[in-house]
Amino acid sequence: MKHYKGIIAITPLFVLALSFLALSAALGDFSKVPLLIVFILTAVYALCITRELPLKERLKCFSKGAGAPDLLMMVWIFMLAGAFAASAKTAGCIDATVNATLSVLPDEMILAGIFIAACFVSLSIGTSVGTIVALVPVAVGVAAKTDISVPMATASAVGGAFFGDNLSFISDTTIVATQSQGCKLNDKFRVNFRIVLPAALITMAVYVVLGLGQTGSPELGEVNWLKMLPYIVVIGLALTGMNVLLVLLIGNLFTGIIGISTGAFDIEGWFAAIQTGISGMAELIMISMLAGGLLALIKQNGGIDYIIRSLTKRVSTGRGAEWSIAALVSITNLCTANNTVAILSVGKLSRDIAEKYGVDKRKSASVLDTFSCFVQSLIPYGAQLLMAAGLAAISPVEIIPFLFYPFIMGVCAMLAIQFRYPGKYSSI
Repeated sequence: MKHYKGIIAITPLFVLALSFLALSAALGDFSKVPLLIVFILTAVYALCITRELPLKERLKCFSKGAGAPDLLMMVWIFMLAGAFAASAKTAGCIDATVNATLSVLPDEMILAGIFIAACFVSLSIGTSVGTIVALVPVAVGVAAKTDISVPMATASAVGGAFFGDNLSFISDTTIVATQSQGCKLNDKFRVNFRIVLPAALITMAVYVVLGLGQTGSPELGEVNWLKMLPYIVVIGLALTGMNVLLVLLIGNLFTGIIGISTGAFDIEGWFAAIQTGISGMAELIMISMLAGGLLALIKQNGGIDYIIRSLTKRVSTGRGAEWSIAALVSITNLCTANNTVAILSVGKLSRDIAEKYGVDKRKSASVLDTFSCFVQSLIPYGAQLLMAAGLAAISPVEIIPFLFYPFIMGVCAMLAIQFRYPGKYSSI
């Protein structure tokens, strides 16, 4: 009976996946699936199967989960991150960063240069999609002037985009992973960086070898080093351990000053950009709250305990717990095609597993973020590959064989679990 109740309790997770797949099939495009509708339908189902409580108590349980303090803190971070990204884009900071990064590299290293630029830009702006939009057109232009194939050039930008998506202090995946595990952004960064840096260096070496003998440079716009300042400030302050809300507030202020002083916008234009950025986070905020409420109901019905027992019944070590967390977020990401939503969906559950088996919260946050980005970067129906393929006028499947960084990153992440690396967290 207890086993049966556990299965019933976790059926909302299956409903979530099946709803996504059904709508994908109906619409013929994974990128067009309205995730908000999927979560609303799943939340209604979860409310209906919570039969042990009256409706008023079910709604109260859902609302407490949706309004949990950690989740509301995440909402504040989302809003400030959205404001910063939009105002920086309007101020021309993205273009300036791309141009400055590519301008310092010789022609024969241009393929590696695209990868490095994508790494730096994505680390700065915290979004893989934004980096892809900024850099894939440059990558395609490089391919047109050299012997580099379009899929390979595109893949170099996409791979670098996921480097920052996995590490950036303002990336939504990083924010969700750290908040759900209860650790600081800079602590998770130190653990995560030591795992993925070897992958980035190996990938860069591969691109250097492949790019030897290439000639021809893309046409770059203005190199304005001043416009890079907001990103430098955000990265620098975040690395000091300053509260992420203060980091983003200062970053927004610097962006406004730079944008106004360079004539990119006036005060009214700055406020309009901020509003646009916050509005762009609205769906993610609502999904976050629905996910929090949904998981509260699953926990109320005993689903969380059931999943933990099922996943860990043969686990007796921290290594096994880390593999369980990696498998959980990877499977969820395959179903939702959204790495942020995948971490949101299993973050609390992963924290419970980590605490039960003594996994350092910095490592559990790193595992969540790294494996979700790994899966997201290799699914042809994910937003990133669809966007890159559209900009490059090729199929997403053509890009996948050249995604060296995600493949190598995945191997490094698996080795880090198997060998419990890095081991001495207190010294990180």
